[in-house]
Amino acid sequence: WQTGLTDCCTDCGVCCCGMFCYPCLGCQVAGDMGECCLCGTGMAMRTLYRTRYNIPGSLCSDFCVTLWCPVCSVCQIKRDINRRRKMNIF
Repeated sequence: WQTGLTDCCTDCGVCCCGMFCYPCLGCQVAGDMGECCLCGTGMAMRTLYRTRYNIPGSLCSDFCVTLWCPVCSVCQIKRDINRRRKMNIF
């Protein structure tokens, strides 16, 4: 990951969107990834994104992060997408 799980200060807009409208941010991430926006797909999206970009981790870590801190998880993915877009690798 290009930012840590709790690095919300690196992109306050994403953080605020996640805190105040988590479903909206989840749908943005799903749309960015070309996936369907359904409830309960956080772990699947995180795992797909992580494997697509060869980010170290495991299914167990994806499960734990999306279970205990879903907002931080989606914010981290969105920050990563934004950074990869700036580098033209998304």
